[in-house]
Amino acid sequence: MLHRLQKLVRHVAQTEVMPRFLNTPASRKTDGSMLSEADLAAQTALASGLPLIIDRPMMGEEMTLQEQIRLWNAHSESGLWVVDPIDGTNNFVNGLPHFAISVAYIQNGRTQLGVIYNPVSGECFYAERGNGSFLNGTRLPLRLVEKSLKESIAGVEIKYLRSGKLTSRMSTLSPVGASRSMGCSTMDWCYLACGRYDVYVHGGQKLWDYAAGALIFEEAGGCLDTLEGDAFWSGEHVFKRSVIAALEPNLFNKWLAWIRQNQ
Repeated sequence: MLHRLQKLVRHVAQTEVMPRFLNTPASRKTDGSMLSEADLAAQTALASGLPLIIDRPMMGEEMTLQEQIRLWNAHSESGLWVVDPIDGTNNFVNGLPHFAISVAYIQNGRTQLGVIYNPVSGECFYAERGNGSFLNGTRLPLRLVEKSLKESIAGVEIKYLRSGKLTSRMSTLSPVGASRSMGCSTMDWCYLACGRYDVYVHGGQKLWDYAAGALIFEEAGGCLDTLEGDAFWSGEHVFKRSVIAALEPNLFNKWLAWIRQNQ
């Protein structure tokens, strides 16, 4: 199934996404985020192909909130696909080659299969629960180096941190060596799983932003917590999930302690 899922995602990228790169109409949604013709075309293609792999319903980012909630409530235990047809649409529309297609299969409230594909770099990250995670056939992580916090590269989305104190401290007294914000949450997870990022914090990702990525990261051996302090895969805050993460356990403990002290 994982092989077939990768093949489908690559096909959709080649036929629906990349032909529209640098050449697609786009508009703003009511929440201010970008929506392109390519998002809709990719979501439609995935909706046709995914039930041929596992015959379950699909929830896409570009559906209405009411439809997303209905699908989740009805099928999160029995199984459903969760899709972000293009994560990083703003990058995509502006010609920045940092975006991805993300597909996850969720059952019993947890992701069982996940694929994230950047069609520009050709990097395909994937995982099946209990069987590790991979980048184009190479098991993750690619590297695991013990570092101090002040040597670390952090993925930080400042504008989504809900605590004013934490936002201020992260901006002025950050304990890390460098911070990155690249506008594509699904790829952030993959960079964490690789070891390209050392630590990560985000104040609230949508379900389709973390569904595949969190599995890929966990299967690479990463450590997870939330700003709220509840279990990451708990039933709370499903549609907007915060995260505190690091690949290396000792570094994770230091990062978590610093964030807790500064919330």
